[in-house]
Amino acid sequence: MVPQLRIARPVSDPARSAELYARGLGLVLLGRFDDHEGFDGVMLGLPGGAWHFEFTRCRHHAVAPTPTAEDLAVLYLPNEAQWRAACERALAAGFAAVSSFNPYWDQRGRSFQDPDGYRVVLQNAEWRNQAPP
Repeated sequence: MVPQLRIARPVSDPARSAELYARGLGLVLLGRFDDHEGFDGVMLGLPGGAWHFEFTRCRHHAVAPTPTAEDLAVLYLPNEAQWRAACERALAAGFAAVSSFNPYWDQRGRSFQDPDGYRVVLQNAEWRNQAPP
């Protein structure tokens, strides 16, 4: 069994985040909930994928998004044409292009920020596990 990874983020508007990540990153709505013990949320990812985003809002106690410039979700896209198309989609959907705090990510990638300040890096490379043996 492959473990599933959920990246859960409080946002100011779950519907806006869902639309932005769907249009900008090509993710699809995997699930949603309304007023589950005071929380609303949506989950987006790729069908059958091992990871997804969850965007939530608490109806009773505001939780302000507090990302830093180093809180990143990095998507590796080794095919250059697909990477360029993904960057164009992100901009067209409403992500803002930003310079990376860590210059490494600007060498072969582009960083984008959503309206809540969360950052996504689209990296034109293949990820390789380079952990020591």
